[in-house]
Amino acid sequence: MKIELRFGLAVLMAIALAGCKSAAPATAAPGAAVQTPLDVLKEGNRRFVEGRMLHDHQDMQRLVEIAKGQHPIAIIVGCSDSRVTPEIIFDQGLGDLFVVRVAGNVVDDHALGSIEYAAEHLHTSLIVVLGHDRCGAVQAAISGDDAPGHIQSIVESIRPAVDAAKSEPGDLLDNAIDQNVRRVVKQLQTSQPILQPQIQAGQLQVVGARYLLDSGAVRFFANQ
Repeated sequence: MKIELRFGLAVLMAIALAGCKSAAPATAAPGAAVQTPLDVLKEGNRRFVEGRMLHDHQDMQRLVEIAKGQHPIAIIVGCSDSRVTPEIIFDQGLGDLFVVRVAGNVVDDHALGSIEYAAEHLHTSLIVVLGHDRCGAVQAAISGDDAPGHIQSIVESIRPAVDAAKSEPGDLLDNAIDQNVRRVVKQLQTSQPILQPQIQAGQLQVVGARYLLDSGAVRFFANQ
């Protein structure tokens, strides 16, 4: 009986230790380069495009872990378009991304306050402004027509990007989408009193990117 009890306890301890081992965060091998948050997003999107997603941090164990607090690796400022879901296209999970989404990926005071919260209180060091192909909000701004209801406020926010894109060669919609992302990046980079000082201190990075609807790839803008 004692032998059976000892054997049972040993099995339980082995299972518990195995569970603890699997729950521990992965550590880089000695001498391996440490991935930046931007590296993690790029690699996650590569997995998504290649169809080899890990679907990490999407189980009950992760749910219990982050119930105690959140530490997202990046702030994603994206469009509300249902085809552009950051956690999926970057192959991330619960608690990995702090996502602020509004049509046309524009930023008003409420969105800015949310971004500031993540940068100031959660110490998230990367902001990605994510536009996407064939954005309906940008197309509405190009049309020049008045939009119904509060949609008009979004259109008005995007129109300066459309005006800037009119002097560029190529497709107006494509150029305006990129211009809109660049304008929001600049808006965040110069935002006071929280974001700009963090950027100048090297604590925060803001980059622009565009999601390609047909391939699933995210194209990060050059020089970033």
